[in-house]
Amino acid sequence: MFGSLKNSHIPEGKKWKAEDVTVTEPATVRTAINAAAIGNVTEWYDFGVYGYLALTIEGVFLPEDSGAAGKIIVAGLFAVSFLVRPIGGLVFGPLSDRIGRNRVLAITMIMMATATFLIGVIPDYAAIGMAAPFCLLLCRLLQGFSTGGEYSNAMTFISEYAPDRKRGFFGSLLEVGTFGGYVLGATVAVVMESLLSADQMQSWGWRLPFFVALPLGFIGIYLRTKLKDTPAFEAQEAAKSKPESETHAARDFEGNEFKKILSLWPSILVCCGLVIAWNVANYMLTSYMPTYFDEVGDRQSGFEITNLTANVLEIVVMAVCLLLIPVFGKLSDRIGRKPVLLAGCIGHIVLSIPAILLVRVDNIACVFIGLLMMGLSLICFSSMAPSTLPSLFPTVVRAGALAIAFNVSISLFCGTTSTIMSALISATGNLMWPAYWLMIAGVIGLISLRFLPESNGHPMWGSNPAAENEEEAIAHAEELNREIEEVEREANAVKLGSR
Repeated sequence: MFGSLKNSHIPEGKKWKAEDVTVTEPATVRTAINAAAIGNVTEWYDFGVYGYLALTIEGVFLPEDSGAAGKIIVAGLFAVSFLVRPIGGLVFGPLSDRIGRNRVLAITMIMMATATFLIGVIPDYAAIGMAAPFCLLLCRLLQGFSTGGEYSNAMTFISEYAPDRKRGFFGSLLEVGTFGGYVLGATVAVVMESLLSADQMQSWGWRLPFFVALPLGFIGIYLRTKLKDTPAFEAQEAAKSKPESETHAARDFEGNEFKKILSLWPSILVCCGLVIAWNVANYMLTSYMPTYFDEVGDRQSGFEITNLTANVLEIVVMAVCLLLIPVFGKLSDRIGRKPVLLAGCIGHIVLSIPAILLVRVDNIACVFIGLLMMGLSLICFSSMAPSTLPSLFPTVVRAGALAIAFNVSISLFCGTTSTIMSALISATGNLMWPAYWLMIAGVIGLISLRFLPESNGHPMWGSNPAAENEEEAIAHAEELNREIEEVEREANAVKLGSR
């Protein structure tokens, strides 16, 4: 069962030579990271803009007397993109394994940027009636469909380009794009709401932030056209053309791609568990916390932190996390991925109750510290996921397996965080539910971590080792061979002991 995950990066009987190691120049890796991260910036820019302009969007796309139903519809339009994300993953993930990571990233980038831009040009309810929210629904569905193939494929793209010894650092830069896009979108929305009157925002101001997505998309497409596909994918394609492939993964996975993916169910379960631990915290902080302060104000006397103040505090926390993510990524290249992920799990379990108690104090400093505690637990996962999750799957089905596991987990368990929290607090009146939910996510993360192989410094499963120069390639091959010999000695000792 789960034992099949251990040491999956080591082909049996394989001894590496320096010429087996793929050498990718640092400049090429940086370009690959920029090309992948720009899509993430666009995705989370829209996330930040839409979340912070929700009240304005309600007034633009729905009749004035929509009342509570209007808020539900706007929240539903936000959540609907999660419904189609698994479909996007099912389409774009396997497609990436067939035609290449770079081509699929270009397709999803075009779709995402176009959908976000089109939101900004939809006529309002006063002009076209109920066709307005229907058009918004179509754009949100297109965004969700493209996102289903964007982020998981971007993780695959960066991890396959990065050298083994620096994959943690380079992978963490993808999440710099996530946090950077969210901070940019939220900041633009907050600044515009501060500078423009309510009538100006309702009339035309709300449209401007959505127009920014199109130039971001053009930049992403330009960067991606400057790159070949990943070395791992190109090597996989070259191996397929041989009469008898010498690729380890190709021998093990033959036939229908979805059957190959299902045969990796232990890896899929581990991936799903880590995604839940990561993204419950992610959506708790970025999606639910901006509305949580209204709940606290309604149910707790003496709490007078305004929405604007809370929004600014959250943006500052996200900016601090953005700066720390590459630090955590670089740390994982020294001590391993699992210790950092373990710290995140423990942070969810131990810090969540103190964090929520601090957020409920009518004091700006306490609220900031509480949000920051949540953010620090979150980035233990955010900084590790892009280098850890792709390593769970072999090259031949990596993009497809990761896209399916990632997007199903997001849609079922993570994107629903705000809805579940609102329902639980409404039903029980207990404002501590966010803490309990984070603790449950931490326990799920701990269980998954138990079965996660340490991928730091190892080749991707089914791929050759990777280094950033010839000298490192020689040293890396020698290091990997010593590890293989050690594993073989341990296996032989176990065999002798069992006789």
